Amino acid sequence: MVDQQLVTTSNQLEGYRISKHLGVVRGITVRSRSIFGNIAGAFQTLGGGKISIYVELCERARQEAYDHMIQHANERGANAIINMRYDANEVMNGVTEVLCYGTAVQAVNV
Repeated sequence: MVDQQLVTTSNQLEGYRISKHLGVVRGITVRSRSIFGNIAGAFQTLGGGKISIYVELCERARQEAYDHMIQHANERGANAIINMRYDANEVMNGVTEVLCYGTAVQAVNV
């Protein structure tokens, strides 16, 4: 089972040897803010600075995509993920896709 600590953006895991590559794993979510959330966000932009309602939406979307990637890796029998990345694209106005992907591996302590 993938441990949260065994996910890295690097090509290797310090203190581990990669014994088997299990392929690309990914998690995806598509999110939008409700009309009320957009109105609240618009009011927050008037004052400038951090727009907390959108920060919360982005954090939730990234976490959901990450959790799906972990689940996919666990289904493959991985205990680690290397080369983890995020990507985001606007599918349509106000609707964003967040993708989290990496390479599932089996790693052993050195």
